[in-house]
Amino acid sequence: MAEADTNRDSLTTGRTFTMSRTTAQNRKNRRFPTFLRHFPTFRQLLSGRAFANTAARLVGYTKEGASETLVSLALLSVSSVVAGVLLGKNTDRLEELPGLLLMVPAAIALRGNIFGAVGARLGTAIHAGTYRMSFRPASVVGENIVSSLLLNLLMSVALALLGKAFAVVFGVSGSISAAEFIAISVTGGVLASIVVLAVALLLAMLSVRYRWDPDNVTVPLVTSAGDVITLPSLFVTIWFFDIERFANLLTPIYFGIATGLAVLIWQGASNSLRRILNESIPVLLAAIIFDMFAGIVVESRLDKLALFPSLLILLPGYLAVAGSLGAILSSRLSTKFHLGVAQPNKLPDSRARADLVGIALLALPGYIILALVVEASAEIFSVASPGILDLLGVVLLGGVVVVAVVAAVAYYGTMVSVRVGVNPDTYGIPIITAVLDLVGAFVLILAIDLLGIV
Repeated sequence: MAEADTNRDSLTTGRTFTMSRTTAQNRKNRRFPTFLRHFPTFRQLLSGRAFANTAARLVGYTKEGASETLVSLALLSVSSVVAGVLLGKNTDRLEELPGLLLMVPAAIALRGNIFGAVGARLGTAIHAGTYRMSFRPASVVGENIVSSLLLNLLMSVALALLGKAFAVVFGVSGSISAAEFIAISVTGGVLASIVVLAVALLLAMLSVRYRWDPDNVTVPLVTSAGDVITLPSLFVTIWFFDIERFANLLTPIYFGIATGLAVLIWQGASNSLRRILNESIPVLLAAIIFDMFAGIVVESRLDKLALFPSLLILLPGYLAVAGSLGAILSSRLSTKFHLGVAQPNKLPDSRARADLVGIALLALPGYIILALVVEASAEIFSVASPGILDLLGVVLLGGVVVVAVVAAVAYYGTMVSVRVGVNPDTYGIPIITAVLDLVGAFVLILAIDLLGIV
């Protein structure tokens, strides 16, 4: 009997303690508005998961998805600095080859557009359960390999011709010849495409193996690989090949190879492969033209940007983060529209809004990380910089505009693609990244001017 009374007393005491603790917590919570409880405390801000947890609580973005996106953006920021350092340390070489800088934003974006779309299509196949790691030409993977390599070759030639045309139209004095444009674009593009394709296929396999969401991982990291590999490939072409001597020899060879492969592949292509090529070529050409205008914006300010080469280090990363945010959002929306989880309405439904707000929240740490990495790189490589506060001001001021454009272009671009009946994985990423390259370059220059940095 005494033992029963003791147990009853202990239970009552435990219940009382629990109730009093709950009551105290409720009283504490009532001191703050409901929405403020979702934001991280100062201690939580010191944790790498703070922004991911906040995004998850506010909009239903899963913690795993938010964490994967943040890690991908951080890796993108770090890796894009490699391309930026090359750009910042080779301003003299760029000035020796007038007009080449016109092609740089488009060349970087082209690899991301082609292989980012590959990653998005493979991601949709993974979500739909149709992905199999097979290199047969008729398989999902095989068709994407064949189409990406052919598109890379054809679009590299188109990029070079458009680069020369823009140089003539916009009066870039003493620009390099069309043959030199083609030799640099195709040689650098082929070198880069081999590596970026391998990265895209590896990430797809790892996404299946470790149950990553390919929409959060594959697209930004493939874009990152395109940024890191493309610019070094172009500079390797310039450094180690005597372009002036071999350009006239290489140009007809490249034209012959591109034409022969196009005819050969088209004759034996399946309907799905032909659809990829039919849908990709027009949108990639449009993306190149948008990116050429971005190159015009940068080329026109090269003399001032060269005063602080860290701004040139910032440029590839700034455009890459904006493009990746748009590509992630487009890929996630495309998957949801494909699977019927969200509806392509004129106004986004709750599932689509969750992705829109989540991307906006995750953009803040992405841009802050980028500014910190650029400033650290400027110190390491002894490159002149306006300072961390100015860099933060530039990326955050421009980032507000860019994120709004990301949300609008990604949602409505993907929505229109679905309604028209074309594959948003093929159309979405190239159009979004091209628009964001142009808007991002313009906004970056505008932010630098508004802050009076140069």
